[in-house]
Amino acid sequence: MTLWFGLTLMTAAAVWAVLWPLARRGNELRSGSDVAVYRDQLAEVERDRAAGLIGESEAAGARVEVSRRLIAAADAQTVPPSSVSSATRRRRAVAVVALVGLPLGAAAFYLALGSPSLPDQPLAPRLAASRSDASVDTLIAQVEDHLSRHPEDGRGWEVIAPVYLRLGRFDDAIKARRNALRLNGATAEREAALGEALVFGANGVVTAEAKAAFERAIALDANRVEAKYFLGLAAEQDGDYSQAAATWRALLEAAPPDAPWIDVLRGALARVAPAGASAGAAGGSRSDPSDEQVTASSQLGPEQRRAMIEGMVERLSERLHRDGADVEGWLRLVRSYLVLGQPEKARAAVIDARRALAGDAIKLRRLDDLLRGLGLEG
Repeated sequence: MTLWFGLTLMTAAAVWAVLWPLARRGNELRSGSDVAVYRDQLAEVERDRAAGLIGESEAAGARVEVSRRLIAAADAQTVPPSSVSSATRRRRAVAVVALVGLPLGAAAFYLALGSPSLPDQPLAPRLAASRSDASVDTLIAQVEDHLSRHPEDGRGWEVIAPVYLRLGRFDDAIKARRNALRLNGATAEREAALGEALVFGANGVVTAEAKAAFERAIALDANRVEAKYFLGLAAEQDGDYSQAAATWRALLEAAPPDAPWIDVLRGALARVAPAGASAGAAGGSRSDPSDEQVTASSQLGPEQRRAMIEGMVERLSERLHRDGADVEGWLRLVRSYLVLGQPEKARAAVIDARRALAGDAIKLRRLDDLLRGLGLEG
């Protein structure tokens, strides 16, 4: 109703703008008083000349000008009736068109091109729609510009981090997660989110740094699901299938029936349960990469293969430096460095192994024998 009322007012205003000039005659007839005025002006000019107030030449000029106006006024009083009636007919025709044609034409155009059935669109929803239509790249650029000017805005880093992760910008996601953790303080959620970013950045390999982040998350919240899942994945990648199966089985037992990640856990558990049973039958689980694991990784893509091996080797190296009494573990570490094409690290591992086993002559002798089998000096 408000719309049609407004349209009616605008149409009335347009019609009035057309009819107003037509209501006034364009060439109104001069009244008889005009002729009388001009005659009085001629008589006054003669009086002024006779009294010597103006010269002959000024009087002649004034008579000519007043006479011209007098003639024009006299002619206006004698306009033919036919001319008047013709002009009147034209004005009436234009008035009819303005009164009838203008509203009908406007209505026809609006019904053909307009949308009278559309609902109102207040300013606030339209502004919200324009913001939602902005491209993701534009929004990210705005946040990045804000963070470049306010690098200590922990909330900004926390907001942009998951966006980077979804877009596959893992290095940026890791940086954002670290900044959010540093600026906002350590929580189980932030530690787990950092570990997740590190895993994605390593092509799915749970590196030692990622594992440490997940362990810190568990220390802060023992029920943190994603942290437990990735710790199970780390055990699987290390060849400790029994530990991986136990971790994931515990998660399944504690999970609510409608948890969205149950199918993922079941698939992971089915993947490691047979291997875990075999490892148990063979005499226990193993936390170090086997030679078969290192060799099998060669079938992956170059980047994935290297990331997988480096993740396992890094964790093995950390364990051996904490407890260096495992001769077989040192040998696997040396072999892994050789597979990676890092002979310098292999020789450094040999030195570390001899230092760790220096107090046990039997283990040291066994290490030297095994190293000779690899072509390294005893």
